Amino acid sequence: MNPFVLVFLLSSLGLGTTLTFMSSHWLLAWMGLEINTIAIIPLMAQHHHPRAVEATTKYFLTQATAAATILFATTTNAWLMGEWDILQLSHPLTATTTMLALALKIGLAPLHFWLPEVLQGLDLTTGLILSTWQKLGPFTLILQVAPAVDPTLLILIGLLSTLIGGWGGLNQIQLRKILAYSSIAHLGWMILIIQFAPHLALLSLMLYLVMTSATFLSFKMNTATNINSLALSWTKTPTLAILTALVLLSLGGLPPLTGFLPKWLILQELTKQGLPLIATFCRLTALFCLYFYLRLCYAMALTMAPTTLTTISPWRLSLPQTTFPLSMTTLGTLALLPLTPAMVALLIH
Repeated sequence: MNPFVLVFLLSSLGLGTTLTFMSSHWLLAWMGLEINTIAIIPLMAQHHHPRAVEATTKYFLTQATAAATILFATTTNAWLMGEWDILQLSHPLTATTTMLALALKIGLAPLHFWLPEVLQGLDLTTGLILSTWQKLGPFTLILQVAPAVDPTLLILIGLLSTLIGGWGGLNQIQLRKILAYSSIAHLGWMILIIQFAPHLALLSLMLYLVMTSATFLSFKMNTATNINSLALSWTKTPTLAILTALVLLSLGGLPPLTGFLPKWLILQELTKQGLPLIATFCRLTALFCLYFYLRLCYAMALTMAPTTLTTISPWRLSLPQTTFPLSMTTLGTLALLPLTPAMVALLIH
């Protein structure tokens, strides 16, 4: 892609998200979401391949449906209540409709059907943008809308997302689909806690962005898109293979890695709110995610590549890649647990 076009599209992505962040009016927030969608579509379809075009079309139709629903719900709220302010979404019908539309935008269950298929059709760089940056705008709106939504709906969406996110990734061999189901599960944890402790939901989102970025960049460095190609990483780069395994375990929530931090705090808060059964259910569904992360670690660190390789080995002529983003995100993924008190205090105040 032409560098000028690329800079223009990335600037538009930043503009759309910033506009959504700064908006107090629903029309401006909707415009920010639309700018985001329009800017990422050329990035998704830049590889003129039928799979990429299919993923782009699915993404466009899904996002257009969600955006139209948001515009319909907020217009209805203005008609019924006379308010366009984001924090004045007071009618139950419009609040529920807006929440479901935002859930469709970021891929929460039961409106998750598009995310694994779309992510599978993209390259790892665009998939990284879709899994991280594109979550920021809608999640900001969810943070503001959540107090007006029925708590039962949020709990049901959160529980269903944690269950489907864990269950859906069990039988996958494609890394991008595994990361899509991982995204659904992590977002489910955030939605569960968002009504009780919004600062914990925000902390979970920040750490999810760091951990997912490290995972995507590790896979990109290994040029791995499925488990079989990931199994060759030990032969190519043993150090990166060890770090990738630790990053995956952090995503699974094992101490003393960073991924343990949000799960621990969320379970603690759910128990304080008198919801021990929901906390237990979440912990059990997290075992599904831990299983497929351990499956990837096993394929990468505990298996030996065959003597006669039957797959193409692009690593022999790979171009040099910058490792600074990978090193920073990996450091954050592995070593932020001791800073838990400082991060929680910073978000609260």
